[in-house]
Amino acid sequence: MPDPRGFMEVPRAALPERDPAERVADYAEIYQVLPEPELRRQARRCMDCGVPFCNNGCPLGNLIPDWNDLVREGRWQEAIDQLHATNNFPEFTGLICPAPCESACVLDINDQAVTIKQIEYSIIERAFEEGWVVAAPPEHRTDRTVGVVGSGPAGLAAAAELNQVGHTVTVYERDEAPGGLMRFGVPDAKLEKWMIDRRVQLLADEGIAFEYGVDAGRDVTVAELRERHDAVVVAIGSRVPRELEIPGADLAGVHPAMDYLYQRNRAVARMNGFESPEPKPGDEISAAGKHVVVIGGGDTGMDCISNANREGAESTILLDVYPEVPDDGRYPDTPWPLPPKRSLTTYALEEGGERRFGRQVLELFGDERGHVKELLGREVRGTSSRSLHAIPGTEFSLPADLVLVAVGFTHPEHEGLVESLGVQLDRRGNVRAPQFATSVDGVFAAGDARIGQSLIVNAIAEGRRCARVADAWLRRGEAARA
Repeated sequence: MPDPRGFMEVPRAALPERDPAERVADYAEIYQVLPEPELRRQARRCMDCGVPFCNNGCPLGNLIPDWNDLVREGRWQEAIDQLHATNNFPEFTGLICPAPCESACVLDINDQAVTIKQIEYSIIERAFEEGWVVAAPPEHRTDRTVGVVGSGPAGLAAAAELNQVGHTVTVYERDEAPGGLMRFGVPDAKLEKWMIDRRVQLLADEGIAFEYGVDAGRDVTVAELRERHDAVVVAIGSRVPRELEIPGADLAGVHPAMDYLYQRNRAVARMNGFESPEPKPGDEISAAGKHVVVIGGGDTGMDCISNANREGAESTILLDVYPEVPDDGRYPDTPWPLPPKRSLTTYALEEGGERRFGRQVLELFGDERGHVKELLGREVRGTSSRSLHAIPGTEFSLPADLVLVAVGFTHPEHEGLVESLGVQLDRRGNVRAPQFATSVDGVFAAGDARIGQSLIVNAIAEGRRCARVADAWLRRGEAARA
């Protein structure tokens, strides 16, 4: 039975973070956890609603009221069992998921939502501290093997689920370490990479094999993949950046945001003693001492601002075509229980830099060397990039030594694996797999490669569901052979 008065008696507590003036000088994690007594107080606010919209708002279907109440009662070990029942990696979602569950919390209609994300993260961290999270290899093995291509959250979730039902799983990753964009796109300040390694080590201890620096479709041919494995799961993400279609977009100093973030995350890895490739001479992207302009207002753009501030940029400005965020944090087209498209502030803006809403970039100008030096834009109105109209007389210019384009991704890379497999694509260029099975027998797709750029929580949910479909297919084949 939930606390019937908790939501009336206990105000929401802010997520504890390190001081922005301190943390901008390093790359260590910025988030902290509330003391246990306060966490239990916060869990009192959960009403265990008759219709738990938080559960529906979470793509994983997390049993949020259940583990909130267990935390309220101090039953932490039972809470982690409930959390792991639906989420393979709560330490990742507890840090970097934008928490659509909180947006769907009934309290968020006219109050502040329950601190679901903070409670989730606290449960898994307590579980690791207490030694409750241990490797659990399957008791029995089938004779079926699966190759999972991509070690981002979708690939890791699919691998974990397929391994748990007894199939022998190998994960192929073209980069030097696991995690996908969790490792190379998300700054260490939001997710320190030892956390990925800790979880991947558990997966390896459970019997999953990992091969790094292997570009499936090239280093390992599709014929070799099909010969090694009974099934293949494509979880390569959506990595082709959307282009900036304006004059000057091809100037030196204009880069896709992910190219910059990859370099910065690898630089931090080297600072932490890990072997990580350095950019080739002439390919370095640095914000140090520069006027940095980020185009695009999502999480990727904010991560660019955060890194540029840490590098010592002269100035950091983010231009967003969306209108100013209303005081309640919701645009008219995203009422409760839908998640808001923008936040009133972000961790990156608290550290420095500026966000300007309703700004559209028109043209970039270069110097005599062909390097970007100035940006021309204007103010616009509209609810999205598809409904903009210009405000006359609002043109402006900004100095711009480094322009980072963070306007999303179009689809997965087609060259290599996707083309060699011969799978059909949908009209957006994603792998066509309506029920996770592609047009090629024994080949499945999950995550951003299937649905397009999305959230980490969607990726984990995709991997879990794809695993169930692939397992059913494998077992049908096993039964036919018997």
